[in-house]
Formats: sequence, C-alpha cells, structure tokens
Amino acid sequence: MTGEGTLFVAWQDRATTRLWFPVGRLDVDGDGTEFRFRYTVGARLAKKERYFAEFHEFPNLEADYVSDRLFAFFRNRIIAPNRSDRPDYLRNLDLSDDAGPFEILSVNGGSRVTDSFEVFPALKKGENGTFSCRFFLHGWRYVTERARSRIDRLMQGEELTLLLDEENPVDEVAIGIYPQDNDEKDKVRIGWTPRYLVRDLATVMREDSNALSASVARLNPQPAPSKQRLLIELSGNWGSHTPMSDPALEPLVL
Repeated sequence: MTGEGTLFVAWQDRATTRLWFPVGRLDVDGDGTEFRFRYTVGARLAKKERYFAEFHEFPNLEADYVSDRLFAFFRNRIIAPNRSDRPDYLRNLDLSDDAGPFEILSVNGGSRVTDSFEVFPALKKGENGTFSCRFFLHGWRYVTERARSRIDRLMQGEELTLLLDEENPVDEVAIGIYPQDNDEKDKVRIGWTPRYLVRDLATVMREDSNALSASVARLNPQPAPSKQRLLIELSGNWGSHTPMSDPALEPLVL
C-alpha cells in the first residue's frame, strides 16, 4: 500500500446516549511503511463523560503508537486477501481488485457487529477549496416503504439532493438525502449522510445551499450487506471553511 493518508475512529456510546465521539487517529506515511496511531481529544471527553475504555492494542491514552505494519485493530476490519468473495466485496465498494487497506477502510467504514466503532477518512481541501468523497447511505433501513422503493429505482449517476434537518429527533442536526424528482409538498427522504460529515457540511450549506452536489456512485442489490446498499459520490467547495477543524479531532500527542 502506498499513499499518505489519515483515518479517524469514532466510538458510539450505545449504553446510554447513542452519541458518537471521535476517539482515534491513524496516519500512514507516503511510502505506506509507517503507521501511527494516537488518541484524540474526543477520547478524553468520551472517557470522562461516557466511560470510554482504551483499546486493548492501545492501552495508554497519552501514548504515540508507531508500527511498520497496519495495526491489528484496523487489519481486522478489512476483508482477507485470500477470501473467495473478495472481488465481489471490492466491487460493492466500487474499488479495484488491488485496492489497499486505507482505500477499503475509507469506504467501508470498518464497522463490525461485535463492537461500537466506525472508521472514516479525513476530508481535505483541494485546489480552490474543492473536495470530493464517497460514503454509503446511512439510515435507509429506517425510512418509509415508499422511500425504499425509490432507492430500488435509482440509477448510477443519478443526481441527489441534500437538505438540512435541524429538527431531527436523534441528532441536533442531520443532513437528509433525497432524489431530485421529489414532489415539493411530499419529499421522499431515502436516508442521511454519515454523522462525521454533518458538522462540516452543515456549515457550508448554511452559507451556500448550492455549494454541494451528490449523485449515485453505485447501487448494490441483495445479497450485498445492508450497510453497502447505496454508495454516494459527494463533491463541492468548502469556501472559507476549514474541514475537520473540530477540536475533538485533534490528537492528544503532537
């Protein structure tokens, strides 16, 4: 694997609040030969307020962990190279057969049914403030039957609409995703963006409602995992905003 990159780890307090906290940061150097894991400010907050416990592999909240290979915590969230269904799995992610661990984790979210963690990539600000990213539609299993039926009829490349939902019963602010052929009086929300995007995207959307565009990158029919149902391509311009500037994402060790 080559290419410099950064991934964050989020932890959910399933026991009480269901809130998510960014608790860890993984960096890889440009050669893909050095991996560095550090806890973030969010981990300290989660430990203080929600009884977050350090990972077995990384027992010290204030330590700087460096390795010449990807840590097991992350390796175990990637499909094994010798799995017979690996080509199909990568196809669901819209990745090539030679995709590396960082590429896979950036799209699949690294979630497992046995724990409360999710992995997400750092959002970057490109030339002239532009950016692009991909993610799987969240929450589609909780929408109406009409919305699920509309998902089944989506086509690759079809444009989608993002709308702020500032009265969401679960999150203070959420961003809903809608087909563009909606009836203004009866909009069909097919799901939501991931929570890790909301803070940054909402800031941009409040300044310029036309700053973002989304489309269908891939629709995976059954028996694909439900979390890999609909892959979305998102692009736009950050303008004056600096993404990933939440203090909770800052590493505890510099």
